[in-house]
Amino acid sequence: MITLIAAIGKNNELGKSNDLVWKLPADQKHFRERTTGHTMIMGRKTFESLGQILPNRRHIVITRDKNYSTRGVDVAHSLEEAVKRARTPLAQDEEIFIIGGAEIFNQAMDTADRLDITHIDGEDRNADTFFPEIIPIVWNEISHEEHQKDEKNPFNYTFSVYERI
Repeated sequence: MITLIAAIGKNNELGKSNDLVWKLPADQKHFRERTTGHTMIMGRKTFESLGQILPNRRHIVITRDKNYSTRGVDVAHSLEEAVKRARTPLAQDEEIFIIGGAEIFNQAMDTADRLDITHIDGEDRNADTFFPEIIPIVWNEISHEEHQKDEKNPFNYTFSVYERI
């Protein structure tokens, strides 16, 4: 199963200047809980924005740079190659997470089985990267968990899971 996981604003805002526009501790915890023990596929810029290898997760980084290498990650040169590497017989992972960036999300939208989206009840007019549109005739929301803002999370937010129809 291929799952795209992201936190998006009212206008599908993801990031600005290669950083997330939404940093809610509840969403960060959700991301950690969902991806730990699984393979994560991401673009090079997304990987570099993490600042480190995230523990207990396999990292596959997609880059056009044929000479790119960094310790602790597998490198692929296309989304198809990354998914193939994630599905090797040694990788017993049933769920593969695609964590960004926007270009990788756009490429993966047609082949993903599931979307794990944190909808943030906010807008960021300075965002420069966006998640693809979630089209209701393609995606069925199977889980919906609303949360109110609090002292740690400055926006209302909803954890939603969608499956391809």
